[in-house]
Amino acid sequence: MIDLSTGYLGLKLRTPLVASSSPLCKDLAHLRSLEEAGAAAVVLPSLFEEQITIESRALDRFLTEGTDSYSEALSYFPEVALHEGHDAYLKHVRSAKKELRIPVIGSLNGVSSGGWVRYAREIEDAGADALELNIYFVPASLETNAAAIEKNYCDLLREVKSQVHIPVAVKLGPYFTSMAHMATQLDAAGADALVLFNRFYQPDFDLEALEVTPNLVLSTSDELRLRLHWVALLANRIRPELAITGGVHTAEDVVKGIMAGAKVVMMTSALLLRGIPYLRQIEQDVIRWMTDHEYESVRQMRGSMSVDSVAEPAAFHRANYLKVLGSYTLKAES
Repeated sequence: MIDLSTGYLGLKLRTPLVASSSPLCKDLAHLRSLEEAGAAAVVLPSLFEEQITIESRALDRFLTEGTDSYSEALSYFPEVALHEGHDAYLKHVRSAKKELRIPVIGSLNGVSSGGWVRYAREIEDAGADALELNIYFVPASLETNAAAIEKNYCDLLREVKSQVHIPVAVKLGPYFTSMAHMATQLDAAGADALVLFNRFYQPDFDLEALEVTPNLVLSTSDELRLRLHWVALLANRIRPELAITGGVHTAEDVVKGIMAGAKVVMMTSALLLRGIPYLRQIEQDVIRWMTDHEYESVRQMRGSMSVDSVAEPAAFHRANYLKVLGSYTLKAES
C-alpha cells in the first residue's frame, strides 16, 4: 500500500497535493469539489493590504464627511474595526472551515508592517489552521537598497508572528541577491515554512491604444525548474518546511518536487486549465509512478534529489554552467 501522507505547518495531510491560492478557492462549491478530488489542504485567496487600506480610507471619509456641520455627527457611529471586505473574508474562512474536513490555510498579501497585520489574528480566530503570508513587492524606488527590502520582509513576518499562534508560511519571489541567506533570515524571524515561489505578474504594452495592460499567463512545467533548484539547495539546511508552487502540472512534477525536498506541492494553473477533477488523476498517476519505481511512501522519496543526497551536487552550482551551455546542439540547416 502506497503511503502518500505528509506533514506541513503542523498539519497531517493525506497527500502532498495542496490547492494554492486562486479564484478556485473563492467559492465554497469549488472548495468542496477540490476536497472531493483529493486536495489535502486549500489555501484561500489573499486578503490584500491595499484592499484593507483603500476600504479603511473610504470608511474614514464617510464617517468624517459633514462633521463641520454638526458637532455630534461622529457620535452616531461607533469605532469600526472591521470593514466589508475584511468581514467578508472572515466569513469565507468560517464557512470553509464549517464545510470542509481538510485544513484551511488563510492568506495575507502585503509588504508593510503596519497596523493591518492585526487582521492575522482575526483570521486565526475565524478558524484558519495556518496562515500564508504572501509577500508581493516590486522594489521600484531608486533609493531603497537590498538590505532595507530584506529587513522589511523579516519585520513583517515578526509582526504577523506576534499576532497569531497558528503556523505561518512565507510565500516569496526568487529575486534576492542571496536567496539562501534570505531563507536563513526568514528562518530566524520565525517562518514555519517557505513557499517557493510567488509569480510576479508583469504588464504588457498595447501598441495600438498606447496603454499598459494587465497580462496573466498561466504557468507551465518549465517554471518548475527554478523551484526545484532552490528547494534542493535549501532542503535539510534550514528549519522551515519547504513548499513548491508554480509549474506543477503532472505527476512527474509532483515527484520531482518531493524528491527535491518539498513537504507539499501546490497547484493552480493545471486545475484552471484541466478542471478540478484532474487533481484525482494526478494522485493516481503519482501512485502508479511510485509503484513502478518501488517507492513505498512519500517520506522515502523526500529529499532524495536534494544537494546533500545527489552524487554530483555541483550540478546545482556554477560548475554545471558550461556543461549546460555545451549540451545544446544547433539544428542542422535544411
